[in-house]
Amino acid sequence: ACEIAALLVQDRALAAGPFVDDDYRARRANALVIAVQCVRAGATCFCTSMGTGPEITSGYDLVLTELDDGFTLSAGSQEGVRLLEQLQPEPATEDHSAAVTAGVAACRAQMDSQPGVAAEGLAERLMDRLDNPRWIDVADRCLACANCTMVCPTCFCTSVGSVSDLDGATTITERRWDSCFNGDFAKVAGGNFRPRRQDRYRQWLTHKFATWHEQFGTSGCVGCGRCITWCPVGIDVREELSVIAPPYEEAPAPAVAQSHVGLAELPVISVPASVTTPPERHSDYVIATVQSVSAETVDTFTLRFRPADDALLAAQPGQFVMVEQPGFSPLPISVSRVADGDLWLTIRAAGAATQAAVALQPGAQVGLRGPLGRGWPMDRALDRDVVVVAGGIGLAPLRPVIDALLGQPDRFGDLLLAYGARTPADRLYLGELDSWRAAGIEVGEIVDRAGPEWLGQVGVVTQLLDRRDFRGRQAVALVCGPERMMQATVSALRTAGITRRRIFVSMERHMDCGVGICGHCQLGPFFVCRDGPVFSVAELGDLFGREGI
Repeated sequence: ACEIAALLVQDRALAAGPFVDDDYRARRANALVIAVQCVRAGATCFCTSMGTGPEITSGYDLVLTELDDGFTLSAGSQEGVRLLEQLQPEPATEDHSAAVTAGVAACRAQMDSQPGVAAEGLAERLMDRLDNPRWIDVADRCLACANCTMVCPTCFCTSVGSVSDLDGATTITERRWDSCFNGDFAKVAGGNFRPRRQDRYRQWLTHKFATWHEQFGTSGCVGCGRCITWCPVGIDVREELSVIAPPYEEAPAPAVAQSHVGLAELPVISVPASVTTPPERHSDYVIATVQSVSAETVDTFTLRFRPADDALLAAQPGQFVMVEQPGFSPLPISVSRVADGDLWLTIRAAGAATQAAVALQPGAQVGLRGPLGRGWPMDRALDRDVVVVAGGIGLAPLRPVIDALLGQPDRFGDLLLAYGARTPADRLYLGELDSWRAAGIEVGEIVDRAGPEWLGQVGVVTQLLDRRDFRGRQAVALVCGPERMMQATVSALRTAGITRRRIFVSMERHMDCGVGICGHCQLGPFFVCRDGPVFSVAELGDLFGREGI
Protein backbone atom coordinates (compact mmCIF):
# COMPACT_ATOMS: atom_id res chain seq x y z
CA ALA A 1 0.00 0.00 0.00
CA CYS A 2 2.81 2.42 0.80
CA GLU A 3 4.32 1.91 -2.66
CA ILE A 4 0.98 2.57 -4.36
CA ALA A 5 0.56 5.72 -2.28
CA ALA A 6 4.09 6.79 -3.23
CA LEU A 7 3.28 6.37 -6.93
CA LEU A 8 0.35 8.74 -6.52
CA VAL A 9 2.63 11.24 -4.78
CA GLN A 10 5.14 11.02 -7.63
CA ASP A 11 2.28 11.52 -10.11
CA ARG A 12 1.41 14.79 -8.42
CA ALA A 13 5.02 15.98 -8.33
CA LEU A 14 6.08 14.98 -11.85
CA ALA A 15 2.97 14.53 -13.98
CA ALA A 16 0.27 16.87 -12.70
CA GLY A 17 1.77 20.12 -14.01
CA PRO A 18 2.15 22.93 -14.62
CA PHE A 19 5.33 21.30 -15.95
CA VAL A 20 5.36 17.64 -16.87
CA ASP A 21 8.31 15.26 -16.80
CA ASP A 22 7.79 13.54 -20.14
CA ASP A 23 10.16 10.68 -19.31
CA TYR A 24 8.25 9.94 -16.12
CA ARG A 25 4.92 10.22 -17.90
CA ALA A 26 6.00 7.73 -20.59
CA ARG A 27 7.30 5.21 -18.07
CA ARG A 28 4.27 5.62 -15.84
CA ALA A 29 1.83 5.18 -18.72
CA ASN A 30 3.54 1.93 -19.72
CA ALA A 31 3.89 0.53 -16.20
CA LEU A 32 2.00 -2.56 -15.11
CA VAL A 33 1.32 -2.22 -11.38
CA ILE A 34 0.94 -5.45 -9.42
CA ALA A 35 0.40 -4.69 -5.75
CA VAL A 36 0.69 -6.93 -2.70
CA GLN A 37 -1.63 -6.21 0.22
CA CYS A 38 0.12 -6.63 3.58
CA VAL A 39 -1.15 -9.10 6.16
CA ARG A 40 1.73 -8.57 8.57
CA ALA A 41 3.66 -5.41 9.47
CA GLY A 42 7.32 -4.71 10.05
CA ALA A 43 8.49 -3.04 13.23
CA THR A 44 9.17 0.21 11.36
CA CYS A 45 5.85 0.35 9.45
CA PHE A 46 3.37 3.16 10.21
CA CYS A 47 1.20 3.46 7.09
CA THR A 48 -1.92 3.42 9.30
CA SER A 49 -0.76 6.74 10.81
CA MET A 50 -0.43 8.29 7.37
CA GLY A 51 -3.76 7.02 6.04
CA THR A 52 -2.13 5.02 3.25
CA GLY A 53 -2.69 1.38 4.22
CA PRO A 54 -2.53 -1.46 4.81
CA GLU A 55 -5.61 -1.73 2.55
CA ILE A 56 -4.97 -1.10 -1.14
CA THR A 57 -8.01 0.58 -2.67
CA SER A 58 -6.80 2.12 -5.95
CA GLY A 59 -3.85 2.75 -8.25
CA TYR A 60 -3.14 -0.85 -9.30
CA ASP A 61 -3.76 -3.27 -12.16
CA LEU A 62 -3.71 -6.39 -10.00
CA VAL A 63 -3.62 -6.75 -6.22
CA LEU A 64 -2.53 -9.93 -4.46
CA THR A 65 -3.13 -10.90 -0.85
CA GLU A 66 -1.14 -13.79 0.60
CA LEU A 67 -2.98 -16.58 2.40
CA ASP A 68 -1.65 -19.77 3.97
CA ASP A 69 -2.41 -21.79 0.84
CA GLY A 70 -1.83 -19.24 -1.94
CA PHE A 71 -2.96 -15.78 -3.02
CA THR A 72 -6.18 -14.05 -3.84
CA LEU A 73 -6.14 -11.80 -6.90
CA SER A 74 -8.30 -8.82 -7.74
CA ALA A 75 -8.25 -6.57 -10.82
CA GLY A 76 -8.22 -2.79 -10.58
CA SER A 77 -8.06 -1.91 -14.28
CA GLN A 78 -8.98 -3.23 -17.71
CA GLU A 79 -5.42 -4.50 -18.07
CA GLY A 80 -5.83 -6.34 -14.77
CA VAL A 81 -9.04 -7.91 -16.00
CA ARG A 82 -7.29 -9.05 -19.17
CA LEU A 83 -4.53 -10.67 -17.13
CA LEU A 84 -7.04 -12.46 -14.91
CA GLU A 85 -8.81 -13.79 -17.97
CA GLN A 86 -5.51 -15.19 -19.25
CA LEU A 87 -4.54 -16.69 -15.88
CA GLN A 88 -7.99 -18.20 -15.28
CA PRO A 89 -7.54 -18.58 -11.50
CA GLU A 90 -10.04 -20.43 -9.35
CA PRO A 91 -12.84 -18.18 -8.04
CA ALA A 92 -12.23 -17.02 -4.47
CA THR A 93 -14.62 -18.43 -1.87
CA GLU A 94 -16.24 -16.59 1.01
CA ASP A 95 -13.64 -18.18 3.28
CA HIS A 96 -10.87 -16.73 1.12
CA SER A 97 -12.44 -13.28 1.27
CA ALA A 98 -12.87 -13.56 5.02
CA ALA A 99 -9.23 -14.59 5.40
CA VAL A 100 -8.12 -11.55 3.38
CA THR A 101 -10.19 -9.23 5.54
CA ALA A 102 -8.89 -10.83 8.71
CA GLY A 103 -5.26 -10.71 7.55
CA VAL A 104 -5.37 -7.02 6.65
CA ALA A 105 -7.19 -6.23 9.91
CA ALA A 106 -4.51 -8.09 11.86
CA CYS A 107 -1.83 -6.10 10.05
CA ARG A 108 -3.58 -2.85 10.95
CA ALA A 109 -3.92 -3.92 14.58
CA GLN A 110 -0.23 -4.80 14.69
CA MET A 111 0.75 -1.33 13.43
CA ASP A 112 -1.67 0.37 15.78
CA SER A 113 0.13 -1.31 18.68
CA GLN A 114 3.51 0.07 17.51
CA PRO A 115 4.84 3.64 17.66
CA GLY A 116 3.17 5.84 15.07
CA VAL A 117 2.87 9.47 13.99
CA ALA A 118 0.22 11.91 15.22
CA ALA A 119 -0.52 13.13 11.71
CA GLU A 120 -3.53 15.36 12.43
CA GLY A 121 -2.31 18.97 12.40
CA LEU A 122 1.33 17.87 12.09
CA ALA A 123 2.11 20.37 9.33
CA GLU A 124 1.20 23.34 11.52
CA ARG A 125 2.98 21.93 14.54
CA LEU A 126 6.22 21.37 12.63
CA MET A 127 6.25 24.85 11.11
CA ASP A 128 5.63 26.29 14.57
CA ARG A 129 8.72 24.49 15.92
CA LEU A 130 11.40 25.59 13.45
CA ASP A 131 13.60 26.68 16.36
CA ASN A 132 13.16 23.59 18.52
CA PRO A 133 16.56 22.64 20.08
CA ARG A 134 15.91 19.02 19.11
CA TRP A 135 17.00 19.90 15.56
CA ILE A 136 20.53 20.39 16.91
CA ASP A 137 20.38 17.18 18.92
CA VAL A 138 19.31 15.03 15.99
CA ALA A 139 21.89 16.70 13.73
CA ASP A 140 24.62 15.65 16.17
CA ARG A 141 23.59 12.03 15.58
CA CYS A 142 22.86 12.31 11.86
CA LEU A 143 25.70 11.36 9.50
CA ALA A 144 24.13 13.18 6.51
CA CYS A 145 24.68 9.92 4.62
CA ALA A 146 21.43 10.50 2.65
CA ASN A 147 20.29 6.89 3.16
CA CYS A 148 16.85 8.06 4.26
CA THR A 149 16.24 10.06 1.10
CA MET A 150 17.73 7.43 -1.20
CA VAL A 151 15.32 4.73 0.03
CA CYS A 152 12.29 7.03 0.37
CA PRO A 153 9.74 6.18 -2.36
CA THR A 154 8.49 9.78 -2.61
CA CYS A 155 11.76 11.75 -2.73
CA PHE A 156 12.14 13.09 -6.28
CA CYS A 157 15.07 15.53 -6.09
CA THR A 158 17.65 15.37 -8.86
CA SER A 159 20.70 17.25 -10.08
CA VAL A 160 21.77 17.86 -13.65
CA GLY A 161 25.26 16.85 -14.70
CA SER A 162 27.03 17.32 -18.01
CA VAL A 163 30.03 15.43 -19.33
CA SER A 164 31.81 16.21 -22.59
CA ASP A 165 34.67 14.64 -24.50
CA LEU A 166 38.06 16.31 -24.73
CA ASP A 167 37.34 18.32 -27.87
CA GLY A 168 33.85 19.30 -26.74
CA ALA A 169 32.18 17.75 -29.79
CA THR A 170 29.92 15.48 -27.75
CA THR A 171 28.14 16.30 -24.51
CA ILE A 172 25.96 14.07 -22.40
CA THR A 173 23.54 15.75 -20.00
CA GLU A 174 21.84 13.56 -17.45
CA ARG A 175 19.76 13.85 -14.32
CA ARG A 176 20.93 12.01 -11.24
CA TRP A 177 19.21 11.33 -7.94
CA ASP A 178 20.18 13.90 -5.35
CA SER A 179 19.44 14.50 -1.69
CA CYS A 180 18.78 17.58 0.43
CA PHE A 181 21.25 16.07 2.93
CA ASN A 182 24.14 16.57 0.52
CA GLY A 183 26.30 19.53 1.46
CA ASP A 184 26.10 21.32 -1.90
CA PHE A 185 22.37 20.75 -2.47
CA ALA A 186 21.52 24.37 -1.51
CA LYS A 187 24.82 25.89 -2.64
CA VAL A 188 24.86 28.94 -4.89
CA ALA A 189 27.66 31.17 -6.15
CA GLY A 190 27.37 33.44 -3.11
CA GLY A 191 27.35 30.70 -0.46
CA ASN A 192 25.17 27.94 0.96
CA PHE A 193 21.65 28.45 2.26
CA ARG A 194 21.81 25.29 4.43
CA PRO A 195 25.41 24.92 5.55
CA ARG A 196 24.65 23.10 8.80
CA ARG A 197 23.48 19.51 9.22
CA GLN A 198 20.62 20.67 11.43
CA ASP A 199 19.42 22.91 8.57
CA ARG A 200 19.41 19.99 6.17
CA TYR A 201 17.63 17.60 8.55
CA ARG A 202 15.02 20.26 9.30
CA GLN A 203 14.52 20.88 5.57
CA TRP A 204 13.91 17.18 4.91
CA LEU A 205 11.53 16.61 7.82
CA THR A 206 9.51 19.82 7.39
CA HIS A 207 9.20 19.30 3.65
CA LYS A 208 8.16 15.68 3.97
CA PHE A 209 5.56 16.21 6.69
CA ALA A 210 4.54 19.88 6.36
CA THR A 211 5.21 21.96 3.26
CA TRP A 212 4.50 19.03 0.93
CA HIS A 213 0.81 19.54 1.81
CA GLU A 214 0.84 23.04 0.33
CA GLN A 215 2.76 21.98 -2.76
CA PHE A 216 0.97 18.76 -3.65
CA GLY A 217 -2.09 18.44 -1.41
CA THR A 218 -0.81 15.42 0.53
CA SER A 219 1.83 14.44 3.03
CA GLY A 220 5.16 13.52 1.51
CA CYS A 221 5.39 10.50 3.81
CA VAL A 222 3.55 7.23 3.14
CA GLY A 223 4.57 5.47 6.35
CA CYS A 224 6.81 2.83 4.76
CA GLY A 225 9.41 3.20 7.54
CA ARG A 226 12.39 2.69 5.24
CA CYS A 227 14.10 5.84 6.53
CA ILE A 228 14.10 4.23 9.99
CA THR A 229 15.23 0.82 8.74
CA TRP A 230 18.15 2.17 6.71
CA CYS A 231 19.43 4.81 9.16
CA PRO A 232 22.88 3.58 10.30
CA VAL A 233 22.62 5.45 13.62
CA GLY A 234 19.04 4.43 14.40
CA ILE A 235 17.25 7.78 14.05
CA ASP A 236 13.52 7.04 14.19
CA VAL A 237 11.43 9.66 12.45
CA ARG A 238 8.43 8.72 14.59
CA GLU A 239 10.36 9.55 17.76
CA GLU A 240 11.77 12.79 16.36
CA LEU A 241 8.32 14.02 15.32
CA SER A 242 6.87 13.20 18.73
CA VAL A 243 9.59 15.27 20.43
CA ILE A 244 9.87 18.15 17.94
CA ALA A 245 6.15 18.59 17.19
CA PRO A 246 4.00 16.88 19.82
CA PRO A 247 0.23 17.47 19.66
CA TYR A 248 -0.90 20.76 21.15
CA GLU A 249 -2.37 20.54 24.62
CA GLU A 250 -5.13 22.79 23.37
CA ALA A 251 -5.73 22.92 19.65
CA PRO A 252 -5.10 26.47 18.37
CA ALA A 253 -7.45 28.12 15.93
CA PRO A 254 -6.17 27.08 12.48
CA ALA A 255 -4.82 29.91 10.36
CA VAL A 256 -4.87 27.91 7.13
CA ALA A 257 -6.39 24.46 6.91
CA GLN A 258 -3.52 21.97 6.75
CA SER A 259 -5.22 18.93 8.25
CA HIS A 260 -3.84 15.53 7.39
CA VAL A 261 -5.34 13.95 4.32
CA GLY A 262 -4.73 10.27 3.66
CA LEU A 263 -3.69 9.48 0.12
CA ALA A 264 -6.37 6.86 -0.10
CA GLU A 265 -8.97 9.62 0.25
CA LEU A 266 -7.67 11.54 -2.76
CA PRO A 267 -8.67 10.93 -6.37
CA VAL A 268 -6.42 8.66 -8.37
CA ILE A 269 -4.34 10.47 -10.96
CA SER A 270 -4.72 8.76 -14.28
CA VAL A 271 -1.55 8.89 -16.33
CA PRO A 272 -1.28 10.15 -19.00
CA ALA A 273 -4.84 11.56 -18.86
CA SER A 274 -3.78 14.03 -16.16
CA VAL A 275 -1.19 15.64 -18.38
CA THR A 276 -3.03 16.10 -21.66
CA THR A 277 -3.20 19.87 -21.10
CA PRO A 278 -0.08 21.58 -22.47
CA PRO A 279 2.22 23.20 -19.88
CA GLU A 280 1.32 26.78 -19.07
CA ARG A 281 4.89 27.99 -19.36
CA HIS A 282 7.74 27.30 -21.74
CA SER A 283 9.74 24.27 -20.63
CA ASP A 284 11.72 23.32 -23.76
CA TYR A 285 15.16 24.63 -24.64
CA VAL A 286 15.51 26.67 -27.83
CA ILE A 287 18.66 27.78 -29.62
CA ALA A 288 19.78 31.37 -29.10
CA THR A 289 22.69 33.08 -30.86
CA VAL A 290 24.99 35.62 -29.20
CA GLN A 291 24.73 39.00 -30.93
CA SER A 292 27.10 41.03 -28.78
CA VAL A 293 29.03 40.98 -25.50
CA SER A 294 29.58 44.13 -23.42
CA ALA A 295 31.74 44.45 -20.31
CA GLU A 296 29.96 46.05 -17.35
CA THR A 297 32.71 45.47 -14.74
CA VAL A 298 35.89 43.42 -14.61
CA ASP A 299 33.89 40.21 -14.00
CA THR A 300 30.36 41.05 -15.21
CA PHE A 301 29.19 41.14 -18.83
CA THR A 302 25.93 41.73 -20.68
CA LEU A 303 25.22 39.33 -23.53
CA ARG A 304 22.57 39.96 -26.17
CA PHE A 305 20.94 36.80 -27.51
CA ARG A 306 18.76 36.39 -30.58
CA PRO A 307 16.45 33.43 -29.74
CA ALA A 308 15.07 31.14 -32.42
CA ASP A 309 11.68 31.26 -30.66
CA ASP A 310 10.04 34.66 -30.12
CA ALA A 311 8.27 33.25 -27.04
CA LEU A 312 11.41 34.07 -25.06
CA LEU A 313 10.91 37.73 -25.91
CA ALA A 314 7.71 37.70 -23.86
CA ALA A 315 9.79 37.72 -20.67
CA GLN A 316 8.33 40.05 -18.05
CA PRO A 317 10.43 42.15 -15.64
CA GLY A 318 11.82 39.86 -12.96
CA GLN A 319 11.56 36.60 -14.89
CA PHE A 320 14.59 34.44 -15.72
CA VAL A 321 15.81 31.89 -18.23
CA MET A 322 17.87 28.71 -17.92
CA VAL A 323 21.05 28.87 -19.99
CA GLU A 324 22.47 25.55 -21.16
CA GLN A 325 26.00 25.25 -22.55
CA PRO A 326 27.72 22.03 -23.62
CA GLY A 327 29.66 20.51 -20.74
CA PHE A 328 28.01 22.57 -17.97
CA SER A 329 24.93 22.32 -15.81
CA PRO A 330 22.17 24.81 -16.74
CA LEU A 331 22.37 28.31 -15.27
CA PRO A 332 19.43 30.39 -14.02
CA ILE A 333 19.99 33.97 -15.25
CA SER A 334 17.63 36.90 -14.78
CA VAL A 335 16.54 38.76 -17.90
CA SER A 336 18.06 42.24 -17.80
CA ARG A 337 16.29 43.61 -20.88
CA VAL A 338 14.15 42.66 -23.87
CA ALA A 339 14.60 44.99 -26.83
CA ASP A 340 14.97 44.99 -30.61
CA GLY A 341 14.23 41.27 -30.92
CA ASP A 342 17.00 40.36 -28.46
CA LEU A 343 17.11 39.01 -24.94
CA TRP A 344 19.73 40.64 -22.71
CA LEU A 345 21.37 38.70 -19.89
CA THR A 346 23.83 40.26 -17.44
CA ILE A 347 26.12 37.57 -16.03
CA ARG A 348 28.80 37.73 -13.35
CA ALA A 349 31.65 35.21 -13.69
CA ALA A 350 31.41 33.43 -10.34
CA GLY A 351 32.14 29.82 -11.34
CA ALA A 352 33.14 27.59 -14.22
CA ALA A 353 29.76 27.75 -15.99
CA THR A 354 29.36 31.52 -15.70
CA GLN A 355 32.99 32.05 -16.74
CA ALA A 356 32.30 30.00 -19.85
CA ALA A 357 29.14 32.01 -20.50
CA VAL A 358 30.82 35.43 -20.35
CA ALA A 359 33.61 34.11 -22.61
CA LEU A 360 31.12 33.44 -25.43
CA GLN A 361 31.73 35.37 -28.63
CA PRO A 362 29.21 36.75 -31.15
CA GLY A 363 27.88 33.89 -33.25
CA ALA A 364 28.10 31.34 -30.45
CA GLN A 365 24.94 29.42 -29.64
CA VAL A 366 23.42 28.22 -26.36
CA GLY A 367 20.15 26.68 -25.26
CA LEU A 368 17.64 28.90 -23.46
CA ARG A 369 14.55 27.74 -21.56
CA GLY A 370 11.98 30.31 -20.54
CA PRO A 371 10.72 32.77 -19.70
CA LEU A 372 10.34 31.24 -16.26
CA GLY A 373 9.10 32.23 -12.84
CA ARG A 374 6.96 35.02 -11.48
CA GLY A 375 8.22 38.53 -12.09
CA TRP A 376 7.78 41.93 -10.48
CA PRO A 377 4.10 42.87 -9.95
CA MET A 378 3.97 45.84 -12.28
CA ASP A 379 0.20 46.03 -11.90
CA ARG A 380 0.66 46.77 -8.19
CA ALA A 381 2.77 49.80 -9.11
CA LEU A 382 0.15 51.51 -11.30
CA ASP A 383 -0.52 55.07 -10.14
CA ARG A 384 1.87 54.63 -7.22
CA ASP A 385 5.34 55.83 -6.37
CA VAL A 386 7.94 53.10 -6.86
CA VAL A 387 11.04 52.52 -4.73
CA VAL A 388 13.66 50.30 -6.41
CA VAL A 389 16.50 49.09 -4.18
CA ALA A 390 19.34 47.09 -5.75
CA GLY A 391 22.55 45.63 -4.42
CA GLY A 392 25.39 44.77 -6.82
CA ILE A 393 24.28 42.63 -9.72
CA GLY A 394 20.76 42.78 -8.24
CA LEU A 395 20.26 45.81 -10.48
CA ALA A 396 20.12 43.48 -13.53
CA PRO A 397 16.65 41.95 -12.89
CA LEU A 398 15.40 45.43 -11.90
CA ARG A 399 16.53 47.16 -15.10
CA PRO A 400 13.44 45.92 -17.02
CA VAL A 401 11.31 47.57 -14.32
CA ILE A 402 13.02 50.89 -14.97
CA ASP A 403 12.58 50.39 -18.72
CA ALA A 404 8.85 49.77 -18.21
CA LEU A 405 8.40 52.80 -15.95
CA LEU A 406 10.23 55.09 -18.38
CA GLY A 407 8.23 53.67 -21.29
CA GLN A 408 4.88 54.61 -19.69
CA PRO A 409 5.62 57.43 -17.22
CA ASP A 410 2.00 58.57 -17.11
CA ARG A 411 0.92 55.23 -15.57
CA PHE A 412 3.25 55.40 -12.56
CA GLY A 413 4.21 57.88 -9.89
CA ASP A 414 7.69 59.02 -8.90
CA LEU A 415 10.58 56.56 -9.06
CA LEU A 416 13.44 56.35 -6.58
CA LEU A 417 16.40 54.07 -7.37
CA ALA A 418 18.68 53.31 -4.41
CA TYR A 419 21.71 51.42 -5.68
CA GLY A 420 24.54 49.97 -3.61
CA ALA A 421 27.72 48.26 -4.80
CA ARG A 422 30.91 46.95 -3.23
CA THR A 423 33.16 49.53 -4.93
CA PRO A 424 32.70 52.22 -7.58
CA ALA A 425 34.19 49.80 -10.13
CA ASP A 426 31.50 47.20 -9.36
CA ARG A 427 28.58 49.40 -10.44
CA LEU A 428 26.55 48.25 -13.44
CA TYR A 429 25.18 50.25 -16.36
CA LEU A 430 27.17 53.42 -15.67
CA GLY A 431 25.98 55.23 -18.79
CA GLU A 432 22.36 54.35 -18.09
CA LEU A 433 22.53 55.61 -14.50
CA ASP A 434 23.18 59.10 -15.90
CA SER A 435 20.47 58.77 -18.55
CA TRP A 436 17.97 57.65 -15.89
CA ARG A 437 18.75 60.78 -13.89
CA ALA A 438 18.26 62.89 -16.99
CA ALA A 439 14.86 61.22 -17.51
CA GLY A 440 13.67 62.40 -14.09
CA ILE A 441 14.42 59.35 -11.92
CA GLU A 442 15.90 60.07 -8.51
CA VAL A 443 19.04 57.91 -8.44
CA GLY A 444 20.97 57.45 -5.21
CA GLU A 445 24.27 55.58 -5.23
CA ILE A 446 26.43 54.28 -2.39
CA VAL A 447 29.42 51.92 -2.20
CA ASP A 448 30.81 49.79 0.61
CA ARG A 449 34.34 51.08 0.19
CA ALA A 450 36.15 53.49 -2.13
CA GLY A 451 39.31 55.45 -2.71
CA PRO A 452 39.71 59.23 -2.79
CA GLU A 453 38.54 59.37 -6.41
CA TRP A 454 34.97 58.51 -5.33
CA LEU A 455 33.03 61.63 -4.38
CA GLY A 456 29.78 59.88 -3.58
CA GLN A 457 28.47 58.23 -0.40
CA VAL A 458 30.25 55.35 1.31
CA GLY A 459 28.27 52.93 3.46
CA VAL A 460 25.36 50.53 3.09
CA VAL A 461 22.40 50.93 0.76
CA THR A 462 19.91 51.40 3.60
CA GLN A 463 21.53 54.78 4.32
CA LEU A 464 19.94 56.01 1.08
CA LEU A 465 16.55 55.38 2.71
CA ASP A 466 17.29 57.20 5.97
CA ARG A 467 14.82 59.93 6.88
CA ARG A 468 12.51 58.90 4.07
CA ASP A 469 8.79 58.82 4.76
CA PHE A 470 6.51 56.97 2.37
CA ARG A 471 3.46 57.04 4.63
CA GLY A 472 0.33 58.12 2.84
CA ARG A 473 1.90 57.73 -0.58
CA GLN A 474 1.09 53.99 -0.93
CA ALA A 475 4.52 53.39 -2.48
CA VAL A 476 5.54 49.97 -3.77
CA ALA A 477 9.10 48.75 -3.14
CA LEU A 478 11.04 46.28 -5.32
CA VAL A 479 14.25 44.89 -3.81
CA CYS A 480 16.97 42.64 -5.22
CA GLY A 481 20.42 41.81 -3.92
CA PRO A 482 22.18 39.58 -1.40
CA GLU A 483 19.72 38.16 1.11
CA ARG A 484 21.19 39.94 4.14
CA MET A 485 21.10 43.21 2.24
CA MET A 486 17.42 42.59 1.44
CA GLN A 487 16.65 41.86 5.08
CA ALA A 488 18.16 45.16 6.18
CA THR A 489 16.43 46.99 3.32
CA VAL A 490 13.02 45.56 4.21
CA SER A 491 13.49 46.75 7.79
CA ALA A 492 14.37 50.25 6.56
CA LEU A 493 11.39 50.33 4.18
CA ARG A 494 9.05 49.24 6.97
CA THR A 495 10.38 52.08 9.12
CA ALA A 496 9.76 54.42 6.18
CA GLY A 497 6.11 53.39 6.13
CA ILE A 498 5.82 50.73 3.40
CA THR A 499 3.84 47.68 4.46
CA ARG A 500 5.05 44.11 4.01
CA ARG A 501 2.37 43.54 1.36
CA ARG A 502 3.85 46.30 -0.78
CA ILE A 503 7.49 45.22 -0.46
CA PHE A 504 8.62 42.65 -3.02
CA VAL A 505 11.92 40.79 -3.02
CA SER A 506 13.60 38.52 -5.57
CA MET A 507 14.86 35.38 -3.82
CA GLU A 508 17.85 33.31 -4.87
CA ARG A 509 18.13 29.55 -4.47
CA HIS A 510 19.96 26.71 -6.22
CA MET A 511 18.11 25.88 -9.45
CA ASP A 512 18.89 22.96 -11.72
CA CYS A 513 15.68 22.74 -13.73
CA GLY A 514 13.85 26.07 -13.48
CA VAL A 515 10.46 24.34 -13.68
CA GLY A 516 9.90 22.95 -10.18
CA ILE A 517 10.81 19.29 -10.61
CA CYS A 518 14.42 19.04 -9.36
CA GLY A 519 13.59 20.08 -5.78
CA HIS A 520 16.69 22.20 -5.16
CA CYS A 521 15.06 25.60 -4.76
CA GLN A 522 12.83 24.75 -1.80
CA LEU A 523 11.95 27.71 0.40
CA GLY A 524 9.42 26.46 2.92
CA PRO A 525 6.25 25.68 0.93
CA PHE A 526 7.59 27.38 -2.20
CA PHE A 527 9.64 26.35 -5.19
CA VAL A 528 11.50 29.58 -5.88
CA CYS A 529 11.80 28.86 -9.61
CA ARG A 530 8.10 28.13 -10.02
CA ASP A 531 6.39 30.23 -7.33
CA GLY A 532 8.91 33.09 -7.45
CA PRO A 533 11.57 34.29 -7.68
CA VAL A 534 9.61 37.42 -6.76
CA PHE A 535 7.61 37.27 -3.53
CA SER A 536 5.98 39.83 -1.30
CA VAL A 537 7.51 39.95 2.17
CA ALA A 538 4.04 39.26 3.59
CA GLU A 539 3.82 36.11 1.47
CA LEU A 540 7.12 34.80 2.82
CA GLY A 541 6.17 35.60 6.40
CA ASP A 542 8.54 34.34 9.08
CA LEU A 543 10.55 32.37 6.52
CA PHE A 544 12.08 35.57 5.15
CA GLY A 545 15.51 36.01 6.68
CA ARG A 546 15.36 32.82 8.75
CA GLU A 547 18.75 31.11 8.81
CA GLY A 548 19.01 27.70 7.22
CA ILE A 549 15.69 27.72 5.34
